[in-house]
Amino acid sequence: MRYSVSHKQQTRDKLLQSSAALAKKEGFASVGVDGLMKAIGLSGGAFYSHFSSKDALFSAIVERELSQSLERLGEGEQQSRERLERCLKIYLSMAHVEQVQDGCALPSMGADIARADIAVRQQAQAWICRLQANWARTLESDSLAWAILSQCVGALVVARMLVDPQIQARVISSSYEVLSQSITRQ
Repeated sequence: MRYSVSHKQQTRDKLLQSSAALAKKEGFASVGVDGLMKAIGLSGGAFYSHFSSKDALFSAIVERELSQSLERLGEGEQQSRERLERCLKIYLSMAHVEQVQDGCALPSMGADIARADIAVRQQAQAWICRLQANWARTLESDSLAWAILSQCVGALVVARMLVDPQIQARVISSSYEVLSQSITRQ
């Protein structure tokens, strides 16, 4: 039976969404094609009608996740320091620590991206640089934008490595406090 173009696109979108959530939660390398397809109720063989390889899927996940992050953080809008601070409050929250599959791809998939081929790394670099440039315009400081971006990602990585929720919360709240002060003082 032939499927419509829209059905194929819907299946591809569902595969991207499900695969991104699994990759962020379990690591992209740890999930096989059969597991990715099983998560959306299809056989492993159907995968290749959507992507030429698992690497092609990973590239599409990186593109999707980082473009969504950029959109959420207000690229293209005239962003205020207050809006940036609100974004940081949401980003540096225990909900973001606990809901890995729903959060930013950088803290959860950064190591996978670093080990990916050069094309994926260049793609990630382009999105990260766009985010940093947006923040730099808002903050009127290139270096502060890099520092905040790095601190946000690092704080989530450290918090997720820890077991004790109270210590996790201290990492997140301390990072937010210092970054918030940096934004308002600047």
